[in-house]
Amino acid sequence: MPNAAAAEYRTKVTKPDDFDAFWDDVLRDASAVPLEAELIPDPLRTSDDVEVFQAFYTSVEHVRIAAWYCRPARRAERTPAIMFLPGYQMDPPIPKEWARKGYIALSVAPRGKLRSNRQFNPGYPNLLTHNIVDRHTYAYRGFYVDTWRGIDFLLSRPEVDPARLGVTGSSQGGGLTITTAAIRPEIRAAAAGAPYLCGYVDAIDLTHTYPYEEINDYLRRHPESRGEVEATLAYFDGINFASRISCPTIVNIGLQDNVCPPETGYALFERIGATDKQLYPYDGHGHDAGRVPHGAIVDRFFARHLQDREAKA
Repeated sequence: MPNAAAAEYRTKVTKPDDFDAFWDDVLRDASAVPLEAELIPDPLRTSDDVEVFQAFYTSVEHVRIAAWYCRPARRAERTPAIMFLPGYQMDPPIPKEWARKGYIALSVAPRGKLRSNRQFNPGYPNLLTHNIVDRHTYAYRGFYVDTWRGIDFLLSRPEVDPARLGVTGSSQGGGLTITTAAIRPEIRAAAAGAPYLCGYVDAIDLTHTYPYEEINDYLRRHPESRGEVEATLAYFDGINFASRISCPTIVNIGLQDNVCPPETGYALFERIGATDKQLYPYDGHGHDAGRVPHGAIVDRFFARHLQDREAKA
């Protein structure tokens, strides 16, 4: 589809009538699991300006989740925090750069990631299609909750200001940013880059690159399952979460992105419920979604909403 038409695209995503009830049940299951938060100093990775810790907490189905936790060595008694969410095949980084900007930073490795795969490890590729015909056991049910429980971890820390929490990530991290901002009202600002997990049924027709092509591979092997697959994915589509977002939100997309098609980015942005929202489409950019020039915009966005100041350009 020509890029000029991307903004006019009409998504095929439909929201199930029991969408909210389904996720309310999942959240009740998760709330019954003790968080068991643990923080372990990592002196090897700690520097004069940033303290680094290995973090752990328990999520739904009692799966133990790993994360990196960084905090400025010199900080206020209560400090704003940002949760960073990873790409599909990305090993979550140690978020020291966010700490250097004055934030406490949590970089989460949801189930199946390298440091959180002891109890659940579908592999890559396979996460996207693991139990894809059953919304109650689909891989992303627990994966989503793992990210949302990261907010519980931050709220458990006495040095975190609970009124100044942000979330960000790109690609899968962008999609997880959307779902987290939708489900967790404590989020005060969200920055989603090239959001994946949004418009699944659109993307598998618009592009034939991976990871979405994993779904097409599955359907070629199991053509009889298309109805069940589409029914499951409707419960996990970021477009169906988006109306629940109320915090300031920015989204950046690449107009030549053949991984997360720009059509899905426009469709997502239209559904975001926040009144304070901004879309940044980058012409001439693919799945990087203008990450380098957009970085300064993200910095200013979080500085304004979480630090009550304007960041330097």
